Amino acid sequence: MYHIPHFKSHSNSEVLDFMRAHPFVTIIAVNAANQPIVTHIPVCISFQKDGKVLLSGHVMRQQEHTRAMEMNNDVMVVFQGAHAYVSAQLYEPQNTASTWNYSAVHARAKVKWMDDAGLLQLLDRLTKQFEPKNSVSLVEHMDVAYVKQHMKAIVGLEMEVYDLQHVFKWSQNKDSATVSRITNALSKGNFIEQQLAAEMLLHHSKHD
Repeated sequence: MYHIPHFKSHSNSEVLDFMRAHPFVTIIAVNAANQPIVTHIPVCISFQKDGKVLLSGHVMRQQEHTRAMEMNNDVMVVFQGAHAYVSAQLYEPQNTASTWNYSAVHARAKVKWMDDAGLLQLLDRLTKQFEPKNSVSLVEHMDVAYVKQHMKAIVGLEMEVYDLQHVFKWSQNKDSATVSRITNALSKGNFIEQQLAAEMLLHHSKHD
């Protein structure tokens, strides 16, 4: 991750809001052979009174990622937003380099393993986070024996964040007319491009 002042938020709440909006993360651990091990899970995010950020999720037992995190509990958690190519045809002058707009947060964290009671609470939180209210698929509405049987295959983890870095590359180094041309073009594109346009518009509306 590079650090360019144009593409940094000066609002800690904006970074945390971005994390909330993109809870399906990539976790990178390192195994005994010093090789990166990557897994992808949804997480719950908790913001403590002392300023600490806790990320909670679960992974399959007896997998490469589990063994790697048991050996070395230091991980990188990546939150990724929408991204897309931005053509220099939208710039003035046009004969300059095109680019790729994107957004990401990198959270360095320490892993702690949950006991069964903690895992059950996590599963309840996850379903309440992603299911509609009163959904029959909420853990609280499931058969207890069914839930406990399936819990045998997974393990819960809590990741305490000790460093947060981000890049929000949303054309902040361009004038408002250029930003308008970019977002107009992206809003006519595919689903991911439309998402990027929405993220850009939201950011620029807060900071213009």
